[in-house]
Amino acid sequence: MRQNVIHLENFYTTLLGQAAIAMVGRRLSALWPDIHGQTVLGHGFAYPYLRTYAPQARLMCLTMPGSQGAIAHQGHRGFISCLSEETLLPFRDAQFDKVLVSHAIEETPDLPALLSEFWRIIKPEGRLVIIASNRAGLWARSENTPFGAGRPFSRQQLKVAMGQARFVPTFWSGALYVPPTIRLAKLSYVRGCERFGELVWPGFSGLVLVEAVKRLYAEPRNGKKQRIRQKGFGAIPIGPQPTRNGLLQSDAENYEG
Repeated sequence: MRQNVIHLENFYTTLLGQAAIAMVGRRLSALWPDIHGQTVLGHGFAYPYLRTYAPQARLMCLTMPGSQGAIAHQGHRGFISCLSEETLLPFRDAQFDKVLVSHAIEETPDLPALLSEFWRIIKPEGRLVIIASNRAGLWARSENTPFGAGRPFSRQQLKVAMGQARFVPTFWSGALYVPPTIRLAKLSYVRGCERFGELVWPGFSGLVLVEAVKRLYAEPRNGKKQRIRQKGFGAIPIGPQPTRNGLLQSDAENYEG
């Protein structure tokens, strides 16, 4: 069973939640510096990370699984959030330029189907960013944060899953190197831990961020490779063939007769 949306909302009002927003936002701003005129979707519970982008986007929508519940967030066009089926999003094909996923893949019952649904609604060359709990990090082992619920992921596991869904990963990063305790959640301390963690132990971040692109011509990851041999181009005769004495085969048969 998924975490309740109220629990997620309350977490992001705490010091730990604010630290998560600041550190993930630091990476996300490098990936998405400008989204003016673009369509953006947040799936799971992604609004804390998308709040600053709301004035820029031409259209922003938030989908939240029915088992989690939803909060009625508002944008400049009115309410932007809705409940949805886990793997059946209420949008047409190739509708979004960018999709951000948070608090979603760790607890989904069918990850391949969910990634396939993202593939369907993202435009060609559109970008998907997934924020997931890092299997090697401390946050996945803590019950004091939502990142300790569900299944954490390693980079390799995410790479395989996204490759099977035909996404091409383009960028990897980590966030939240600070231990998940409120006493260490001051932003000044968190920023120092981030810089230190990136240099010393980059694989032990609390969260893993991966950006992937939808490329229609991407090579299937599970396809078999076979060497193409050079084909010989030789003339293939299509008419009567000359015999040893220089006569055509048909003339030689008449001569012998």
